[in-house]
Amino acid sequence: MLSLRGAFRMRPVADTWYQAALCAVIAIGGPEVVLLATGQVQLAFYTSAGGLCALYGHGLPYAARGRTLAWVVLGMFAGTAVALTASALIASAAVRVLVIAVLAGLYKLVCDASRMGPPGNIIFTFVVSSAAFIPQRAGQLPGHLALILLGGVLAWCVCMAPALIRPHGPQRLAVARALESTARLLRVSLGDAGVPRARHDAAVAVQAGWTALARVPATARTAAQRTALAGLLARAETLAATTRPADSGLSRYPSDAGSAGAEKDFTTTRERTRIDAESGADTLEQSARTLRRGREIPRIHCAAAEESEIRGIGLGRTGGTRGPALRRVGRAFLPGAAGLPLAARVTLGSAAAGWISLGLGVNRPYWAVMTAAVLIVANTAQSWQRTVQRVLGNLVGVALFTAVAPWAHSAVALVVMALVCQVIVEATISRNYWVASVFITPMALAMVEFATPRPASELGLDRWLDTCVGAVIAVLICFAVPNRRVTDRVAAALGELDAAIGRARRAVDSGTGGPAARARLAAALIEVRTCADTAAGEWWSAPLPDERIIAAERTGHQLLDRLPVRTLAAVS
Repeated sequence: MLSLRGAFRMRPVADTWYQAALCAVIAIGGPEVVLLATGQVQLAFYTSAGGLCALYGHGLPYAARGRTLAWVVLGMFAGTAVALTASALIASAAVRVLVIAVLAGLYKLVCDASRMGPPGNIIFTFVVSSAAFIPQRAGQLPGHLALILLGGVLAWCVCMAPALIRPHGPQRLAVARALESTARLLRVSLGDAGVPRARHDAAVAVQAGWTALARVPATARTAAQRTALAGLLARAETLAATTRPADSGLSRYPSDAGSAGAEKDFTTTRERTRIDAESGADTLEQSARTLRRGREIPRIHCAAAEESEIRGIGLGRTGGTRGPALRRVGRAFLPGAAGLPLAARVTLGSAAAGWISLGLGVNRPYWAVMTAAVLIVANTAQSWQRTVQRVLGNLVGVALFTAVAPWAHSAVALVVMALVCQVIVEATISRNYWVASVFITPMALAMVEFATPRPASELGLDRWLDTCVGAVIAVLICFAVPNRRVTDRVAAALGELDAAIGRARRAVDSGTGGPAARARLAAALIEVRTCADTAAGEWWSAPLPDERIIAAERTGHQLLDRLPVRTLAAVS
């Protein structure tokens, strides 16, 4: 189970990396330039803490992005306020470690429950861990907190500024990703072992496209765009359902395949399906390119059923999308919630790593705390891979920082190093975590150096020791505190899928309620596959009902091609 397969594989770069990088450089670098000019660069950590909020929300439509970023800024401000207060009022380093460990667990719980997306709890944990060990006096707190809030407000403005130029950009990108993912599915040969994974990836992308459209306010200005984009998504769903017959028996010969006529009919049908799939994939890819280039949205000729369903877009109410996220966060704190074991792992691991680092003589063990918090992820297998990536990346990163530091001892050089590393991190984090870790390390060390300069060799040695401590503790915690609820989540997801299948069958029989049934069925299929993948990598998890999962997924996919495409109202 603890395999390193794929740990060093380079994946495609995220299509929005440059947006996050540019926003971060402006939000972080702008105040730093001002502080450099005024000779107050020691305050750059505080403005950078708020500026790092610019890394969030780049996949969201602007209305939803504005709300999400407001919560991110508030969460960053509140957590950093607690950490700085602890630094100013609590002399015991061990108690401060406990404070930031609790904060790390809370951030993990809230970020996962809200589904805010990357970089999740990582940035929050880095900032509060560092802040708790930056020398602080009570009288300095108001000014420092004001700088953090100022940096956060600037980050909000920078991230929302593109709405003035391309107000529909995020939802166009989301739909383009869905079209491209569906096109890749259509190009997978029938009977290929990669069909299930390609189908899952396409379903996730299409679901993300519908969710993005559901988060666009329903106004007269956006109605035409929403309708056109929904038409493309509907066509992608139709093509995926009608040109992928692998689950309906065409991936193998029929029972009477011994006759020449049956074999000929099968071969003809298979070839016709292949041609239809290639044609559909070409159409989807061409439409995706058009969306990415900002040109007019392609107007497809919809079938009568598609036209009927898409007319329901005007009935969709998207203003209520805030409620579900807040309710999910509230439910995450209830006893028995699925995210509590993972949050407990993060808290215990972070605290243990920090205390052990203190025992080894490190005066500021924030790096050990952050390492443990970052490495404790969804399951043991993923934590193991992330640990190897992090340790290797940090080793190279610390060496890089130690080598460059003698030539980068000035404030200007530190600012340039931090900003350049930030850009490289955004360009590489989606490709492979270990490569990004190489540049995360000097970037983080440079930011902390703004507030508390230390000899490079001493700083590098402490960070390498902290990395090893945090990594070892993270792996041990994952083994010692198994998340036995992952199998419960699989059972619950299967139950929801069974209910969705029953509803879909009733919709097929009655001819009504098809769009809503399809939306629920598609979401249930994604949830089952996600939960099953997570449980498969958990240490000491109970055996999974693999046969039942496969059978339920096959039945669900068969029903999808019998249901009409969803309306935007169905996912609002």
